[in-house]
Amino acid sequence: MQKQNLQQKTATGVFWNFLELTGRQGISILVTLLLARFLTPGDFGLVAMLSVFFAIANALMDAGFRQALIRKKDATPVDYSTMFYTNLALGFLSYGLLFISAPAIASFYDEPRLILLTRVVGLVVIVNSFQFVQVVELTRRLDFKTQFKVTVPAGVISGVVAVLMASRGFEVWSLVAQMVISPLLITVSLWGINKWRPSFQFSFESFKDLFGFGSKLFLSGILDIVFRNLYVIVIGKLFAASVVGCYFFATKIIEIVLGQLSGSIQRATYPALASIQDDDPRLKAAYRKVIMATVYLVFPAMLFLAALARPLFTLLLNPKWLPAVPYLQLLCVAALVYPLHVVNLNVLQVKGRSDLFLYLEILKKTIVVAVIFVSVRFGITGLLLGQIATSLFAYIPNSFFSTRLIGYPAREQLQDILPTLAITLLCSGVLVAAGMLLEPVLNLGFSVFVQILIGGSFYLLSARIIKLEAQRLLWDILKERFSSPQLSGTEDL
Repeated sequence: MQKQNLQQKTATGVFWNFLELTGRQGISILVTLLLARFLTPGDFGLVAMLSVFFAIANALMDAGFRQALIRKKDATPVDYSTMFYTNLALGFLSYGLLFISAPAIASFYDEPRLILLTRVVGLVVIVNSFQFVQVVELTRRLDFKTQFKVTVPAGVISGVVAVLMASRGFEVWSLVAQMVISPLLITVSLWGINKWRPSFQFSFESFKDLFGFGSKLFLSGILDIVFRNLYVIVIGKLFAASVVGCYFFATKIIEIVLGQLSGSIQRATYPALASIQDDDPRLKAAYRKVIMATVYLVFPAMLFLAALARPLFTLLLNPKWLPAVPYLQLLCVAALVYPLHVVNLNVLQVKGRSDLFLYLEILKKTIVVAVIFVSVRFGITGLLLGQIATSLFAYIPNSFFSTRLIGYPAREQLQDILPTLAITLLCSGVLVAAGMLLEPVLNLGFSVFVQILIGGSFYLLSARIIKLEAQRLLWDILKERFSSPQLSGTEDL
């Protein structure tokens, strides 16, 4: 019965988390495209320049406590209250550091406007610190339905405000408005809907326990943020703001799509996987399902997006954004390995090996620096090709500890994903061929629609013909969501 309840709750969590991310990311895509019609790559470039510092401030506020609290089996009300006050203090500290550092950030990029932008956008860190424990509490209960009710309206309202401001000439401040309004509305709504409230208790023992695990994730997170944004830093320093804006715009589209497809599964399954962290055979079986379901969604999304990038940009955006097309295509290729990274790193978190997580991050970032040092001399294209190489190289150390901890080596992982990759490549070729035949004779919008229809149908049919296990898994999740608990299966997750 416990196994059935876990499967039912996980399936429901995946369903609502997918809806929440689909709604939020769908709105984000629409708003981003609308803003791109009014704003220039330079406007997006300004936001990109401060994104790394904003991300570091958010990571300092989180400090790894989110994963530590979700993972803790016997979390108490004192643990929650301790983390609430800790994150508030860290939130104000992070904003203070951003405020003081604003002139230095502006000087680094030789862009005076970044001083005020940094100090305004930085307020979001304080806002996020108020929602931290609320989100953790809902996530531990796999209650993504409530988060769906909160995030989607906030995305709509902030998006409408941003587009209206952009249409009236507020330029980069329309992007800032969206960044500030959305988390503010989410925070207020969470406190209104969720009943959790902090007590006037703070435990240094609880803090020490959670920080022991979370601190290593925090250091790993800081490394990941700095090096994930290192390309933005290098491009922002060496190239014009318009180039940074095109690169940032392409990465934003990638992040939106990946967040919707991969994030919904990873985020919803992490609490459930943490609950069976001591059962290695069951954990391995669950991770196999997670990785197969994730790549089944991510592979076609990335390769189809790369194939359709130019006609989509031509159809939806102004010509000034066309230089971003090759950036997006190369980033789509690099993103194919993303699900493998996430799954293997999640194994370390679930097993409580945040020390190995940190060591891996240090090793991989050394690889990043070396690749950037070599590739930067070949310009922006060289940097992006280097990003693909880095993503491939990083998979080797990422997968090493999955072999040791749960007996899921890279060889088995590749066996699980290669059938999906093969049919995705085949279907992408069909989609490109259809475009070459249709674009000269059809309206561009109708041609793109038919290409998507052909490519998607061919993909689903191919998966059906070869009896792809990932397709069955996702179908089972949907059936699990709509079936009664009495009819639930007994398989893990």
